[in-house]
Amino acid sequence: MGDVLAGFHAAWEFGTDSVLIRFERGIRTPKLFQALGERRIPYEALAGVELAPGKRGTVVLRAVPRPGADPLVDVAAGGLKESCDPYRLVLPAERDALAGYYADEIRAALGPYAAEPAERHLVAAPAPPLSFKAYDGKASFDGTAVAFRWFWTGASSAKWKAGDQRFPVDELSGVEWHSPDGPGGALRLLRHGQAPGEHTTAADQDPAAVVFGVGYGLVHESLPFAAAVLAAVRSPGAAAAVRAAAARPDPGGIADRIRHLGALHDAGLLTDDEFSSKKAQLLAEL
Repeated sequence: MGDVLAGFHAAWEFGTDSVLIRFERGIRTPKLFQALGERRIPYEALAGVELAPGKRGTVVLRAVPRPGADPLVDVAAGGLKESCDPYRLVLPAERDALAGYYADEIRAALGPYAAEPAERHLVAAPAPPLSFKAYDGKASFDGTAVAFRWFWTGASSAKWKAGDQRFPVDELSGVEWHSPDGPGGALRLLRHGQAPGEHTTAADQDPAAVVFGVGYGLVHESLPFAAAVLAAVRSPGAAAAVRAAAARPDPGGIADRIRHLGALHDAGLLTDDEFSSKKAQLLAEL
């Protein structure tokens, strides 16, 4: 298609095999959209498209993702406010005909399995490292493991007794996210053998969970985090790739270190032998 349809808070750029959603940055744009920046949605990730009148003289074009295609939508589990739905494009009502044209174009581009759940994630999750502050601790994710570090001001005695936690991705079977905008807001990790929604321990007592509160676990911080963890859990190869990349030396970083050694040598702080020896050690890491 190659066209761009601009609406409130976002613009959709149509390609031959996907639509690129670029979110605006501004005080009126939902913070979740600002955090996401942009998302490329393959047409094969979509089940359909809807066009309906919106509020106050607007029209809404909404792409409908296939179940299982987008980790962000999967982990949100219907808990997002309509205004924070990244698949909605709100336009002035006078652009109804243009929106209808693009709705038809998207329908024509849908994949042959649009009516079926996706077998794997087709939309990329936010990339780690990611972190956010919950009410009772700080959660961080480096791509290979989730870590919880408890706050003495909010964590329960059960969590203090258990100590700070680290959960490798390959020990997890899933993640649950309950919006901080409603009661029971929390992020909970599921270990192998745990069924979703079946818990014997409240989130504030579970060392595999962090709880949200006013100003803690905000949607634009905790939801991308949860989506990234879910994507890593569902795609073990992705976590392995992150581990391999972390283990692989950065050529640019080694070059910078050699230049620094050269500067020390030129300043007379390293002898010729010391410079040659340390340079050889760095080159051996490549």
